[in-house]
Amino acid sequence: MLHELLEVSYRCPHCGEENETLVDPSGGSDQTYTEDCSVCCRANLIRVTISGEGTPSIAVEFEE
Repeated sequence: MLHELLEVSYRCPHCGEENETLVDPSGGSDQTYTEDCSVCCRANLIRVTISGEGTPSIAVEFEE
């Protein structure tokens, strides 16, 4: 079964610019990964929670 990727926006905690990330629902309801900002190239720690209805919520913090 193929899952459609979910596009989610977040603000980089380093430079404040908007970024887009793709979330794969087949990765589970709680996901954590590191992704570089598309503007300043600094690493962001991204935590995604997907609700039972399939709606993602995202929290982003500095990656040391």
